[in-house]
Amino acid sequence: MYAIIDCDNCFVSCERVFRPDLEGKPVVVLSNNDGCVVARSNEAKKLGIKEGTPYFKLADEFPGVKIEALSTRLSVVLLSWLLWLSFSCSMIPMAV
Repeated sequence: MYAIIDCDNCFVSCERVFRPDLEGKPVVVLSNNDGCVVARSNEAKKLGIKEGTPYFKLADEFPGVKIEALSTRLSVVLLSWLLWLSFSCSMIPMAV
């Protein structure tokens, strides 16, 4: 069995589960070694931040804008998915 999950702003959404202070702010999640943007919040998309933008260019391209840049933390993503799965499965009626 295979499952494919496609979430909008997945890494950002997972970070916001554990960091509600990020809600409403432009947030980007960076690739391994913090090289480039791999996920963007809707607020970051509205600013015009493109996926793949190198991290070092953000300050020059968006002067005076406070952008929350986070490192990729797969443990947060996996924990968020596990919480979602456990909640979702508890909502499914079970046949006895």
